[in-house]
Amino acid sequence: MRRKRALRLGAAAFLVLLAVLTASLLEVRAGSATVVTRFGDPVRVILTPGLAWRLPAPFETPLDVDLRIHSTSSGLQDVGTRDGLRILVQAWAIWKVKSDDKDVLRFIRAVQNQPDEAARQIRTFIGSALETTTSNYALSDIVNVDSKKVRIAQLEQQLQAQLNAQLLNSYGIEIVQTGIERLTLPAVTLNATVDRMRAERETIAAERTAEGKRLAAEIHSKADRDARILEADASVKAAAITAAAQRDAAGIYGKARASDPQLYDLLRSLDTLSSIVNPSTRMVLRTDAEPFRTLVQGPAPQESKETKQP
Repeated sequence: MRRKRALRLGAAAFLVLLAVLTASLLEVRAGSATVVTRFGDPVRVILTPGLAWRLPAPFETPLDVDLRIHSTSSGLQDVGTRDGLRILVQAWAIWKVKSDDKDVLRFIRAVQNQPDEAARQIRTFIGSALETTTSNYALSDIVNVDSKKVRIAQLEQQLQAQLNAQLLNSYGIEIVQTGIERLTLPAVTLNATVDRMRAERETIAAERTAEGKRLAAEIHSKADRDARILEADASVKAAAITAAAQRDAAGIYGKARASDPQLYDLLRSLDTLSSIVNPSTRMVLRTDAEPFRTLVQGPAPQESKETKQP
């Protein structure tokens, strides 16, 4: 009987010990941190995944904090730009609780370990940060047909830096990445933007028209100058050719007259008639007058060589 009783007591003690050991163990899952509280007061933070020891309840109680990445969106926010225009901007943020003892405790104290409340607080901070950040940029830095002038990436970096500075110290939340999800313009801003773009393009068109007229004037001036130069050169060459032709013609006429004076006079008379008489010409002249005498009397008879010889 004593032996059975001892066995029963031993088994009971083993079960009690096993229950105490089981109640003293806790599991830290990957992607989360475990905060051990003693009578509701956090005493330590366990970040390494695996098994850890604690005092059994009600002395110490574990509290799991999610360290995984979350995302949230601010919704459309009416913010102002540096040039006094209003735009509607919607930004998104990827966040997580920073894997650090102090930051995990800040998160618990700030939002009572509630990710939804943390997301709501982040959206509020995003709206305030958007108002502050976009006031440093003109509308042309955010909306522009020239991609080289768009500074959205710089705006997103500045927005992330401002959110990190605010949330990390107060909530233990780290902003991993931010971005502009949607951007639109109110009716007033849209009309002002269209008017400004129209004015810019009219200015560019006027500048290009003036430049085209200037280039056209230069081309016309150069063409007129070149034409005058070519015309002067052609006139000089034509005068030289005319003078040479007249000189050659005078030599030919001289040779022709020297070889046969009567034939020369006849041909010259005919040339004169052909130059002054045309099909519509009416002339009343004496037939024995020069140069028409040739038409009536014919050429004068040539003296034979025998007659000329004495």
